[in-house]
Amino acid sequence: MDFELDEDLRMLRDMARDFADKELAARARAHDKDEALDPAILAQMGELGLWGLTIPEEYGGAGLGNLHLALVLEEINRACASTGVTLSVHNSLVAAPLRKFGSEELKRAWLPKLASGAVLGAYCLSEANSGSDAAALRAQARKDGDQWVLNGTKLWVTNGGIAGMFIVYARTDPSAPKAKGITAFVVDRNTPGLTVGKHEKKTGIRGSTTTEILLDNCRVGAQSILGELNRGFPLAMDTLDGGRIGIAAQAVGIAQACLDASIKYSKERQQFNQPIGNFQAIQWKLADMSAGIEAARMLTHKAAWLRDRGLPCARAASQAKLFASRHANWCADECLQIHGGAGYTDDFHVERLFRDARITEIYEGVTDIQRLVIARSLLG
Repeated sequence: MDFELDEDLRMLRDMARDFADKELAARARAHDKDEALDPAILAQMGELGLWGLTIPEEYGGAGLGNLHLALVLEEINRACASTGVTLSVHNSLVAAPLRKFGSEELKRAWLPKLASGAVLGAYCLSEANSGSDAAALRAQARKDGDQWVLNGTKLWVTNGGIAGMFIVYARTDPSAPKAKGITAFVVDRNTPGLTVGKHEKKTGIRGSTTTEILLDNCRVGAQSILGELNRGFPLAMDTLDGGRIGIAAQAVGIAQACLDASIKYSKERQQFNQPIGNFQAIQWKLADMSAGIEAARMLTHKAAWLRDRGLPCARAASQAKLFASRHANWCADECLQIHGGAGYTDDFHVERLFRDARITEIYEGVTDIQRLVIARSLLG
């Protein structure tokens, strides 16, 4: 078994690391304060090919896999988690299902735009009464001639304020059992009846736009169906496997940023006439951070490796997200503790890491949902 990255993976990782260090890190504070991403950063990401990482070359993308994406996401999130989740959703929750389940007509219409970053994508599954219980969604799609009429409200839509295309899940057969009769639709932002609603004020990842999406007699053609009619729920669950790998990579990146900041401060901060890094209590914190980060990284890489080969990865993806997200939050807490009172102010970026880490245990399936997925897989 070879744990070394091949040359292509190393070059991609190093490119993302260079961009994160030289361009993104300096803007992360402004993204958080302004609650918006710098358009210049989004454009640079397009020039680097990051929006089209997993999109096939024939549609203008790089044609790379989930492991490539995970490596990039770790580096981007190490600098700015708001930018990281924007990139993750675009690639994992939008481009991936479109590539895997979309008709050739849908692929030709959307993948080149997604690959260049001319259009960013968003994923509309959650509603007021369907979060962890995703199958309880109430948005309706009613057939009217050769069109479908969508009505309902979607919540917690990452990229909602800047996306030009939405994958929307709606109930197309109200008489079907709960997880049946759901269909995925690709909807252009400019479609009459689709409105971007409330912009959420969040604890962390503030630079990432999170909104409501309102559907009021929003009409789309039958060609807008992604996958099969009434088979949208399995499509959503398959897509979330990839999304969970993306969030695991985000958590690894945040945790690594916490460790980096803690090491730096432990060397600089003097107490009792010596650097605090000389004290065993601090050293043990750093050691536990490092060991957990390596474990989380390996779990994430394994899940991505499995998905790239078309092998079952649901349990591996949930294991990676479960462990990485919990460890990121622990690292953020310990990092802030190492920084003491200074870390509780915005003079240091560790308070942002503390806030950003928290969401990794919530979106793409809360921690206890990951435990359920893992346990059910183990018990058959």
